[in-house]
Amino acid sequence: MTRQALGRGLRALIPEAGEGTMEIRELPVDRIQVNPYQPRQQMDPEGLEELAESIRTQGVIQPLVVRPVGDGYQLVVGERRWRAAQMAGLEKVPVVVRSLSDREAAALALVENLQREGLNPIEEAMGYRRLMLEFGWTQEEVASQVGRSRSGVANALRLLQLAPEVQDLIMSGQLSAGHGKVLAAVEKVPEQLRLAQQAVKEGWSVRHLEQVVAALKRPRTRQRQRQPLTPEAAELQSHLAERLGTRVTVRSSGKRGKIEIEFFGLEDLERIVRLLLGEE
Repeated sequence: MTRQALGRGLRALIPEAGEGTMEIRELPVDRIQVNPYQPRQQMDPEGLEELAESIRTQGVIQPLVVRPVGDGYQLVVGERRWRAAQMAGLEKVPVVVRSLSDREAAALALVENLQREGLNPIEEAMGYRRLMLEFGWTQEEVASQVGRSRSGVANALRLLQLAPEVQDLIMSGQLSAGHGKVLAAVEKVPEQLRLAQQAVKEGWSVRHLEQVVAALKRPRTRQRQRQPLTPEAAELQSHLAERLGTRVTVRSSGKRGKIEIEFFGLEDLERIVRLLLGEE
């Protein structure tokens, strides 16, 4: 099967509930192995229990997709249903058996999860990267196979450049992919992490985060024309900026000078004042 044919045929390999043209059989749950290409890394325990309860009363409505491997079978699509069926006490589950290569199995698992919006943005990006690394696909080929635009795939992959702590915030839903895209433009990891944590704490929108990052990147031409700071003053400036969680500029002229502290909105100003007064 060529790459182009794979792209056209992937969705046809995913059975839909009530579809009558499939050959469905039942397999013991213990003869089915997990899918090593499963892109989903997190499964909500409460959601899994709800699915198990539904299966107890209605059974597995939509069959799993498996492929022959050795003396048994390997899951391609339907790991949540498979796990929930075991929780519900089922010994057998309905399946559709497909003869698939590793490449097809990996792509199909990713497509199925994307179609059902079952992946968080980081899992989605990791799935794209795995297709590229293991099968040598380009961003364009990945986009074609999974039904996404090339720019959408590229933006998703940028999230993997974020600090691991920031990726965790996106995986847990505390930050959106939009927040991640903005933070990816912040090169210094400590600053990236500080902004991410502040965005979570204060509930910043993507637009507000964009404004903060843009202000931090704005060139400070006036400062370049002034007398450079002594090492001691520069260290104090850095320490104060870290303590307040914002940009601080110390301007020195002989024995006099001034300190400029940037803030972004009334809530941010109140936070800085509390820090200066020792109330936080």
